Amino acid sequence: MGNAARTTTIRIDAETHARLVELGDASNTSLIDTVRQAAEALRRQRFARQVSAELAELRRDPQAWNAYLAEADATSVNDGLS
Repeated sequence: MGNAARTTTIRIDAETHARLVELGDASNTSLIDTVRQAAEALRRQRFARQVSAELAELRRDPQAWNAYLAEADATSVNDGLS
């Protein structure tokens, strides 16, 4: 995105602001980049939880799970390492 990205103002409590500043300082990252990274980490975490929940649901149905595994095996790409 870079420094030319449009910005907006958000209100956060002082404790959260201090935590973000501390995180940024520890990695020599600007506050805006730290917030951006935190938002991306949260997005990825929620995505991973959703995938995990969907796989757990699929595993509860042995027929559906076996179909999923068969499809995954049929569409997998050889990485050439084995």
